[in-house]
Amino acid sequence: MNVSEKEYLLKIEKSVGRTINKYSLIGSGEKVAVALSGGIDSLLLLETITLRRKRLPISYEVFAIHILTEKTGQQIDLDFLKNFCQKLSVPLFIEEAKFDLNTEKSVCFLCSWHRRKHIFDFAERMNCKKIAFGHNLDDAIETLIMNMSYNGTISSLPPKLSLFNGKVEIIRPLLMLTKEEIKQYADIQKFPQEYKECPYSKDNSREKARSIIKMMSQGDSKIKKNIFKSMQNIHKEYLP
Repeated sequence: MNVSEKEYLLKIEKSVGRTINKYSLIGSGEKVAVALSGGIDSLLLLETITLRRKRLPISYEVFAIHILTEKTGQQIDLDFLKNFCQKLSVPLFIEEAKFDLNTEKSVCFLCSWHRRKHIFDFAERMNCKKIAFGHNLDDAIETLIMNMSYNGTISSLPPKLSLFNGKVEIIRPLLMLTKEEIKQYADIQKFPQEYKECPYSKDNSREKARSIIKMMSQGDSKIKKNIFKSMQNIHKEYLP
């Protein structure tokens, strides 16, 4: 690894740290359950918040939880996940979400609902108030476009969301990072990116929103961040 690559990794780690500090996502003495899907977002998330704990005078516990969903066709290298967590000295818990696909609800809805239920149940058992997801800036602006288009609302993915009367908080430390920035980090760290994606992942409204954003942002790297910034810069006097 050359000097410029090391500097880039440090830049990303600092960006995650700034997001954590800005929104008070992780406090000293807290327990954090990281949803480890096996994708590069979740790998970066686990690595950066673990390194942060080692480099700062702050102490918090980190657990990784991976939910198996074999019926969807998504395949993950579990041996890699185990070795990855072992190198970081982070306990890894693996559970399987079983559900019936023969219903009127979409596969994406069923998978997401059952995965989250297992993660919430795990957090409760481990007495973890914080659950960290690897959603990034791209995810946030895609969600914004989806909610505007299909729900008629201006809403997205907040950096911190309190649920169940404050018993659980979802946190998103990667929310200021674009997908391109995460991929560059993953390339340097040689994270595996060849795992088999869910065959249903393309068949949803998010893919349409992603295509719209891709078309708009071609040739201008600032557009994605400007869309994200717009959610914090609302001029109500110019709205109906």
